[in-house]
Amino acid sequence: MDDDADIVELKEKFLKRGDITSEGTFKLEADKLAGFAKATGQTASRFTDPADPDFQAAPTFPCSLATGRMLPQDFPDFGGMGMDAGKAVELLQPIRPGVTITGKSHLHDIYTKTGRSGRMIFYVSRLELFDEDGNHLANSDSRNVIREKPTG
Repeated sequence: MDDDADIVELKEKFLKRGDITSEGTFKLEADKLAGFAKATGQTASRFTDPADPDFQAAPTFPCSLATGRMLPQDFPDFGGMGMDAGKAVELLQPIRPGVTITGKSHLHDIYTKTGRSGRMIFYVSRLELFDEDGNHLANSDSRNVIREKPTG
């Protein structure tokens, strides 16, 4: 049997379903956006100074948001140790203060790699962010890895 046959099955079951795993809203305040930008080393006034006419959230800001559950409730437990494997943000439009945004999370990808310690299972949870008018502002991907517990 193909070592990744179970991953193919997981993709069929969970990615095609497209279930929203959690949803939440966030009210964006200018001082918090500026504080985040300064704490992450931004220096451009459009990220650090609410008085700037083009003031907006720093490009990495969506990584700081979470709506709760990242995986579907019926996603299997691989019994290994889970670890953060990175973040990625795709900005589609500027994120401005004073706006309430809605975040919707879903499982976006599942794949494997084999390392010195065995198979590692990666899953990507995507948080899609929308403004009050339904405009898609950004995607924030959280990549996690599970080092599969050896059998035997």
